[in-house]
Amino acid sequence: MACLLAIALYLRGLRRRRLGNVSTGTGRTVAYLLGVVAIYAVTQTHYDYLSQYMFFAHRAQHLVLHHAAPFLIALAAPLPVLADGLPAHIRHMPGKESAIALSRPVYRLLQHPFVAPVLFVGLIYFWLVPEIHFDAMLSADLYQVMNWSMALDGLLFWWLVFDRRTPQRGGLGYGKRIVLLLAVIPPQILLGAYITFSQDVIFDVYEVCGRAWPLAALDDQRIGGLVTWIPASMMSVIGILIVLGFLFRQARHEDAAHASHVTR
Repeated sequence: MACLLAIALYLRGLRRRRLGNVSTGTGRTVAYLLGVVAIYAVTQTHYDYLSQYMFFAHRAQHLVLHHAAPFLIALAAPLPVLADGLPAHIRHMPGKESAIALSRPVYRLLQHPFVAPVLFVGLIYFWLVPEIHFDAMLSADLYQVMNWSMALDGLLFWWLVFDRRTPQRGGLGYGKRIVLLLAVIPPQILLGAYITFSQDVIFDVYEVCGRAWPLAALDDQRIGGLVTWIPASMMSVIGILIVLGFLFRQARHEDAAHASHVTR
């Protein structure tokens, strides 16, 4: 229902913006829809079954929930479209501004440049503590908490990195965004390498419950370690390139504005 609502609101917002002659880039629309569909695919299809019975499938699921899908959604900057998609009685609901004001301190704390990367990497480590991972995979409620926390934290982190506001308008400085992306790479590499090269089975819950496919426990674990290690780190590299693109685009705009001012 969350995924369907997210898509319905976005499509409704697109329609309202077209009627108002406000354009939204096709690339941003595709990125948003792909991100939401990816979340649905790894949590509401048969793939979710595999992720509960194969460690590498579980790590790929969290790669989507924590990295790829939030990456695409944040890159799409969908808030204006989603806001336009809300029914009028919700957009003009009494007390809305007060509720936003009350939640703002919590949001600012979660988006603090020191807190965001620690939380981003810390959640990965937390849910891979063997004892905690064992309980999460055997408890339906805790399993949902684990997946939701990864998706929401991923959205918060990538939202901070891909904030379309310039530093002059309240966005985080581009240099700081790059530092954040660089800071989360080494811990993920260390964790992925530890899992990949371990000679012992770390996550024995898959032995208890049985595996969906006849794959050796250490092989399953090694593939999962590689998923934790390489693609996750590459997402940060891609993020750095995108942030550099933001920086260069702002520099071009400033140069153009300066040239216009000089001409006048």
